Amino acid sequence: VQLQASGGGLVQPGGSLRLSCAASGSIFSIDRMGWYRQVPGNQRDLVALIFSGGSTNYADSVKGRFTISRDNAKNTVYLQMNSLKPEDTAVYYCYIMMRYSAYWGQGTLVTVSS
Repeated sequence: VQLQASGGGLVQPGGSLRLSCAASGSIFSIDRMGWYRQVPGNQRDLVALIFSGGSTNYADSVKGRFTISRDNAKNTVYLQMNSLKPEDTAVYYCYIMMRYSAYWGQGTLVTVSS
């Protein structure tokens, strides 16, 4: 199973970015898909999850600004990030849980700076 993330980059405070992550390989019934982020020297923290039934879970720090969605036909998860703040700067990792196993993407850097 491979996860390919894209969409990171440099954006000014208040701007928007959309991250995408496509899963490929031996894909069966993905239970959940999501995004975590990590700042060097810190732990990897949950940003958002979306479950197979469509329910979602967000970190308090991103509620109302970020929206997670998924396209089951394409095995792809998206993260729409609006009203970005400098504290959102991090490497963002996509994640899927499938048959009790976790898989991670390679990470994409998001930098919010003027």
